[in-house]
Amino acid sequence: MADSIKAQEQQHLDMVVAKIKQAQTAAKKRIGVAESDEAGIRKNFVNDLRLKTDSYEGIMETALSVRQQQQMLAERQNSWQHATTELSTLKRLEKRAYFARIDFQETPTSKPETIYIGLGSFSDTPDHFLIYDWRAPISSIYYDGELGAVSYQTPDGEQTVDVQLKRQFQIEDGQIVTLYDTDQTVTDQMLLSALSEHSDTHMKSIVTTIQKEQNQIIRDTHSDLLFVQGAAGSGKTAAILQRVAYLLYRYRGKLNAGQVILFSPNQLFNDYIDQVLPELGEHNMVQMTYYQYAGRRLPKIDIETLAQRFAETNSPVQKRLNALKGSLAFFNAVTGYADHLEQRDMLFRNIVFQGKVFIPKEKIQDIYYSFNRNYHLGNRLQATKEALVRILNRRISSEMKSKWVEDTIQDLSKEQLDSLYGDHPREFESADKEYQFLARRVVMTSLEPVRKAIVRARFLTINNQYVHMLRQMPERIDLAQYHLTTAEWQAGVDATVAALRDHQMQLLDTTPYLYLYDKMAGKSGDRDMRYVFLDEVQDYNAFQLAFLKSTFPRARFTMLGDLNQAIFTKENSHTLLHELSTMFDPDKTRVVQLTRSYRSTQQVTDFTKHILKNGEAVTSFAREGELPTVTVASDETAAIARVKAELARNDADHETTAIIGKDLADCQDLTTRLRAVGVKATLIQSENQRLAPGVIVVPSFLSKGLEFDAVIVWEASASRYQDDDERQLLYTICSRAMHRLSLVAAGTLSPLLDDVPADEFTVVPAVPVD
Repeated sequence: MADSIKAQEQQHLDMVVAKIKQAQTAAKKRIGVAESDEAGIRKNFVNDLRLKTDSYEGIMETALSVRQQQQMLAERQNSWQHATTELSTLKRLEKRAYFARIDFQETPTSKPETIYIGLGSFSDTPDHFLIYDWRAPISSIYYDGELGAVSYQTPDGEQTVDVQLKRQFQIEDGQIVTLYDTDQTVTDQMLLSALSEHSDTHMKSIVTTIQKEQNQIIRDTHSDLLFVQGAAGSGKTAAILQRVAYLLYRYRGKLNAGQVILFSPNQLFNDYIDQVLPELGEHNMVQMTYYQYAGRRLPKIDIETLAQRFAETNSPVQKRLNALKGSLAFFNAVTGYADHLEQRDMLFRNIVFQGKVFIPKEKIQDIYYSFNRNYHLGNRLQATKEALVRILNRRISSEMKSKWVEDTIQDLSKEQLDSLYGDHPREFESADKEYQFLARRVVMTSLEPVRKAIVRARFLTINNQYVHMLRQMPERIDLAQYHLTTAEWQAGVDATVAALRDHQMQLLDTTPYLYLYDKMAGKSGDRDMRYVFLDEVQDYNAFQLAFLKSTFPRARFTMLGDLNQAIFTKENSHTLLHELSTMFDPDKTRVVQLTRSYRSTQQVTDFTKHILKNGEAVTSFAREGELPTVTVASDETAAIARVKAELARNDADHETTAIIGKDLADCQDLTTRLRAVGVKATLIQSENQRLAPGVIVVPSFLSKGLEFDAVIVWEASASRYQDDDERQLLYTICSRAMHRLSLVAAGTLSPLLDDVPADEFTVVPAVPVD
């Protein structure tokens, strides 16, 4: 019976693939026609276009001819683009046409229907779909329900159908490898098969194995804030990428990839995920790290890097300062200070011309505060610019009579004169008129830097204003609530000032600095961005989240993270949900908890969750594997020998390995030692590197979001992981492993592993070293 079903399904698949190949031929033909037509239009355009500029009618005729040619070219280019996109989809479908079949009945009296679901839609006639896109409304019944009555959302409202069959396929190169009939969303066999695959340097799409709770995340179109708290390996990032693909499909024509932005933990991670959306037939959204976003806006300031941020050891006072600067209370205090600038305390600098004060800062201040109270920061600044431009224009006339202008004109070369005349006719009523013309051009050219300084508001001084604001903060915020004294706060300000003088800044300071500047400049944010995604949100502070919300005022936010993996915010991470609740409408906020981990085997998941104390719930998917191994070597030489042996075992089993060290210095030292004993390994020491095939050595702070077949934790010793606030870091490192986890320590094992039951790992002795 099973063989006959498989044969019938293969026959149906063969028919679909044959029609896909026919469609490919037609698409290729349309591409060829479009390219040929475009080449012909361009050739005719060059040969036939005659410029007629001797009369108004001639000019209009020429313009209309050019416009007609442009429209024809645009039509051919659109035709080419559409056919090319279609061909790309068809090529994907040829190899793996679909992954599911659903049989259902809309009403007891209606005819049963069968649909097949794949990565894209395909129809042989306009109204006859052989494959439905996984994002189509009807496809959600595959992910959301079991057999029987299932409801799903359509553009016309909720629809309920009777699902009678769910069949899942594994298809490779047009051949059905296996198929399952199930009453679940995705069978455990299918999921196990997908999870047992080896890791790669790029993340894969999870469309064929989306779970019910992930589907709720993907298809949410109502929430202003969708907060996804997911255990390590719960598929939250993969689900979010499918969510982007779904939104681009759902709002096709109203939303494009440039209106979606993803803030990710590091550039290495961006590279890891950059194939998922193209695999689904979509353009990648805007991707950057928060560090890159701040760096692009502050090109003249060196912002501390991820490695520097990780390496800094903060004193108790510095930790309290950081907590204050990252708080919602501080955001509100900065907002209050900016509003106060409408009345007084805006600082200005002189506008200088040829080394002398052109417009003094006192004059600018008088103008700025001369407008009535209805003027807020943005229109007050604009009105000031307009007033300064009028002063500049008046100065042009008086400056034309200056001796330096006369000297400049007399010293002009022929090339300089030609440049000043430009397209202006060189016939003047008199020599005096010609001189006046040249003098005006000379002065306007010389004063161009002044005009730019006015237009670009360079008379504002953001550095001084930021420091002034910090000095004023004890009057606006109760330092005692943060267990800080005024002296401690002012010492912190002094450190910020010293760094600014060297054009350096902590990442913690960049957000208040940018927010204050935006308020001073009257910026209303990026109103085109419609969806903002924040990955690893537990490493953001409340100020940054409030700033992003003000920067993208029309956007809906999706934030995802694991409160168990807070590397940078640690003890503050659990206050995030409370702080977010004050920023978004509770009725339009949705919190989804993903507690099941799919990345790792049950043995790895069970081991890692014991590292945490009072952590968020984590349950493992029932995928069997070997127990993690722990090795305590007498010294680093013996530890290196153990790593070498483990790498040989992984290589023999075709498992890709990442060796994760705590910091960059540990990883650099390890890579040197490995090379000395003949082990080839790629050191990842910058987030701008790409993941390489083979063995990699990577510091903990760059491993966020990544996964590997096998992970070796280097120096899981008491000297590296001693304090309780490093539990989340060690948990993050261990939870990168999919199939195999090994911990190697020299000296004494980290006490953070004391709570792991002895029967949940294997002790492997160090390799004897001669």
